[in-house]
Amino acid sequence: MAKKVTIYDIAREAGVGIGTVSRVLNNNPSVAPETRNRISEVAKRLSYQPHTYAQRLARQQSETISAVIPFFTSYFFMEVLRGVQEKVSEFGYDLVLYGVEHADQAENYVAKALQRGKVDGILFFSMKMPDRVLSMLKESNLPVGLVDSVSPSFDSISVANAEGAYAATSHLVELGHRKVGMLNARSVSTPATERLQGFRRALEQQGIPYSDSLVKCGKSTRHDGFNRDSGYEAMMDFIAMGSEMPNAFFISSDIQAFGAIAALNEKGFRIPEDIAIVGFDDIELARLMRLTTMRQPMFQMGVLAIERLVSRMSNPDMEILHTTFSPTLIVRESCGAFMSSEGMPSTKSRLR
Repeated sequence: MAKKVTIYDIAREAGVGIGTVSRVLNNNPSVAPETRNRISEVAKRLSYQPHTYAQRLARQQSETISAVIPFFTSYFFMEVLRGVQEKVSEFGYDLVLYGVEHADQAENYVAKALQRGKVDGILFFSMKMPDRVLSMLKESNLPVGLVDSVSPSFDSISVANAEGAYAATSHLVELGHRKVGMLNARSVSTPATERLQGFRRALEQQGIPYSDSLVKCGKSTRHDGFNRDSGYEAMMDFIAMGSEMPNAFFISSDIQAFGAIAALNEKGFRIPEDIAIVGFDDIELARLMRLTTMRQPMFQMGVLAIERLVSRMSNPDMEILHTTFSPTLIVRESCGAFMSSEGMPSTKSRLR
């Protein structure tokens, strides 16, 4: 068995002390560039493999980033976390996921995470955290990043939910629809609240009276209402309105839209001939279902979240940064934009 290369071997080959080798391997800037290059070349030639745990102890870092999310199975979070994981691996950190049912549970996790050596940074997803939790984090000086939520005290990455809902609703009105409804998630969700604001503003600016009867949410509370069952239940409630039922809908998430489509098909409605639909997210299934939707750059949000957090970990005093992405309208068949003047689809593709 080959002898394991140690820093003593590197020091001997490079003609320096082991302290100098240790500083180079731990990225200490106090070593002259020429010496640093010589040590790095020797380490590479000898195929030196550092002991990860020892490196972490030397830098007093855990090399671990934590992501605190309200649930694991949402399509939105799965896509954002895909971007997070790819970038975490690139930086060489471990990722620990912690699921919570509501923001209050985050307090217990934060208290544990603040113990020395637990994590080097935390990402919080889609949570409006209690003031006491925000105070704990500020006092700790632990690097923190927020995704899909905003606080003036921490870096944040979010989506312009109201702007996206406004664009989706306006698109339906521009197609000639005057009876537009909304299938929303639970009002405890910040994205749901903001998307309702955008929906209402679009109607009012188009001179269409707003009524609470135009907005429904299913009974399912899973994922704050962002689920297929919620979309199915809400659409069934609309269908029960009979002749008062809207003929176009902005739906707060693609997964809810799939439930709504199932309800409409069950009752014999055609899409888009009878009912026009626009969703929100642009998850992979939306393309297969030919769903018009508002695209969120979910993967890119995850990548940027890690890049920003690692920068904060390296430079705690840098300026707090807030990035807001604008969703993009992706037009497919479900909204009826490709219908001919005779009311028939102008392409062979039909959403059924």
